[in-house]
Amino acid sequence: MTSQIDYLVRAIAEEANVRALACVTTNVVNEVCLRHETNPLASAALGRAITAGALMGALLKTRQTVALKFEGSGPLEKIIVEAESNGAVRGYVREPKAVLPLKDGKLDVAGGLGRSGLLTVTKDLRMKEPYTGTVQLYTSEIGEDLAYYLMESEQIPSAVGLGVYLEPDGRASAAGGFLIQSLPPSDEAMVDRLVAQIGKLPPVTELFRSGKRPEDLLELIFSGISYRILEKRAIAFRCSCSRERVERALFTLGKRGVEELLEEHGQVEMTCEFCRERYVLTEKDLAWVRGEVQ
Repeated sequence: MTSQIDYLVRAIAEEANVRALACVTTNVVNEVCLRHETNPLASAALGRAITAGALMGALLKTRQTVALKFEGSGPLEKIIVEAESNGAVRGYVREPKAVLPLKDGKLDVAGGLGRSGLLTVTKDLRMKEPYTGTVQLYTSEIGEDLAYYLMESEQIPSAVGLGVYLEPDGRASAAGGFLIQSLPPSDEAMVDRLVAQIGKLPPVTELFRSGKRPEDLLELIFSGISYRILEKRAIAFRCSCSRERVERALFTLGKRGVEELLEEHGQVEMTCEFCRERYVLTEKDLAWVRGEVQ
C-alpha cells in the first residue's frame, strides 16, 4: 500500500532529550527513478539516498539547503542528493543502469556503491561559506553511513533507518525512513532503551506496505516513552534548474566560449543532471549573452 502523499513528521521526546523524524517518500522515489530510468539496484540506492536527504533537509532552517554526495568504488559510482528546508528534494545516480547479482536474495546496495569511498555533506546555511564535512563510507548501505557521518562530523549520536521496496516491475511500492538523534546532555539509559526498541522494528517498508504511517513508526520507536509531534511537512520532488540558470551558466563561458559552441553545433543543448530537463538555446536566444560578455 502506498501513501497518497509523501510527508515527514518531526517529534521530540523532551524527557529523553531525543528528537525524531520519520517520513514516507514513495512517490518522490518513483518520480526520481522514472526520470533517470534506473535499474532496480540504482533505484534502491538512489531511493535510500533521496529519503536520507529529505530527513536531513528537515533539520535545516528556512531557505537552507543540504547536499549529500556518496562516492564509492562500486558500479553505481556516485549518488548526489540535494534537499531544501521546505521539503523539496532531488537527486541522481551516476550509473543508473548498473547491475549486480542479488546478495542473499536482496539487491546489493553496498556492493553497488562500493565498500570504499566517501560521504560528503555540504550545508548552505546562508552564511559566507557553506559547511562541508566528509567521512569514509561506513557500510555503504546509505543509512548507516549517514549515522556514522552525524556521529563523526557533527558529534550527534544518531540512528538512521531507510528502506525502498521494489515490485517486480521495478516500481517502489514503499519507501521511507527515520532519523533519531540524542541531544546533549545524553541520557544513556534512555538511549539504550531506544536502541533496543529500534532493533526490534520490522523493516520500514514492511510497516508502510501494511498501511502504517510515519506517525505509527514513531509510536513504535517511542513505545512507553513520552513524546510530542512538532510538525508535519510535505515532501516533493522539485528541481532548482531553469532556463535562466542555464543562460547564467553559459554567461561564465565568455563571449568566445558561447560563439564556439554555436559555431560547432548551431545551438546549445544542456540537460539538467537532477531532473533530465533538456534546454535548447539558439543563436537568437543567446544574443544577449554574446552582447554582454567579453
